[in-house]
Amino acid sequence: MLREARRQKSLVADDMPPVCVLDPDGDILHSLLAEERAAPTPQWACYHTRAYTFEQDGIRFGIVAHAVGAPFAVLVAEELFAAGCQLLISVTSSGQITALQPPPYFVLIERALRDEGTSYHYLPTSDYSEISSACLAIFDDSLNFNLPVHHGATWTTDAPFRETPQAIEHARNEGILAVEMEAAALYAFSQARGKPVICFAHVTNQMANIEGDFEKGVAGGSKDALHVIAKTARAWLRKQAA
Repeated sequence: MLREARRQKSLVADDMPPVCVLDPDGDILHSLLAEERAAPTPQWACYHTRAYTFEQDGIRFGIVAHAVGAPFAVLVAEELFAAGCQLLISVTSSGQITALQPPPYFVLIERALRDEGTSYHYLPTSDYSEISSACLAIFDDSLNFNLPVHHGATWTTDAPFRETPQAIEHARNEGILAVEMEAAALYAFSQARGKPVICFAHVTNQMANIEGDFEKGVAGGSKDALHVIAKTARAWLRKQAA
């Protein structure tokens, strides 16, 4: 598909950076563009999105924004890896299920409840899809984010307006920390294709159960998100070089 898109658009094939970012909300990219830190990637041949590159802490990244939901996120993930990506990091806004602390904070998603459809096109039926052991191994005691990053499970749904009180209570009883819309499918893709994917939930809201909800922090939470992304990428690159 990318080959034909390049032909139609008269684009020259060129690889994306080894580490790429999925930014479903778009706040990270918007912040980078506002600071004139992101440049468009003209060779990106996707029909549905635009790609950019930027640098953070000495690492060059690719980034695609607004790929919201499991089908769209996995479509872009497939294309990114076909275009040279070697590690994909997703940071998605999430609703709090289990109250670990007041939002905002991050959760490294170790497993995601498969309450969507896309993951079932990659893996046989099961309750959860999980981060790969190789990706999880980079989060050892030497990786200190200096801000709240919890580890645990999320619930991936493709029907956010069916997050009923009963469904939320069931998820809480399962020990689930947050609800989001991409991780189960991205981890299923990762396992089926053997491609490294790391998903973070940026827990930013209590699903409008309080006044003044949905506050992500400074610059839409992008500063903290970029810090987490860069620390994660550096740890992964260090493991690759070892």
